[in-house]
Amino acid sequence: MQIHELAPGAARASKRRGRGIGTGNGKTGGRGHKGQKARSGGGVRVGFEGGQMPLARRVPKRGFINIFAKPLEAVNVRELERLPDGAEVGAEELISAGLLSKCRWGVKILGRGDLTKKLTVKASAFSAQAKAKIEAAGGKAEVV
Repeated sequence: MQIHELAPGAARASKRRGRGIGTGNGKTGGRGHKGQKARSGGGVRVGFEGGQMPLARRVPKRGFINIFAKPLEAVNVRELERLPDGAEVGAEELISAGLLSKCRWGVKILGRGDLTKKLTVKASAFSAQAKAKIEAAGGKAEVV
């Protein structure tokens, strides 16, 4: 499908500003007279409050945020029920099954739900409950 095949009015042309006073959008081009916002390249950066101490700096910060953290993707045991019995499950299998969209740092298996299938699950981490449920179903929980 191409843009000219859409319903009439679905692709509206952008407004051409500053093309003479007869257009209704000429001269100042909708920017008003003078001032910072009237200049080319004018305006203020995101979060700037005219010199007042910005909100992001006024509110108290608490705790510690590790900027080097490598967060794991979480998958619950109930979602593993979709996979075939006896399968070997790793990050690639979870992505191909549609249970994960990406896996940059690894996967952690969490314990919500029940599992009836015997699976060999390979993940970066397991919750104690998830490990117990996988092994109770006759499978293996391997840390990679």
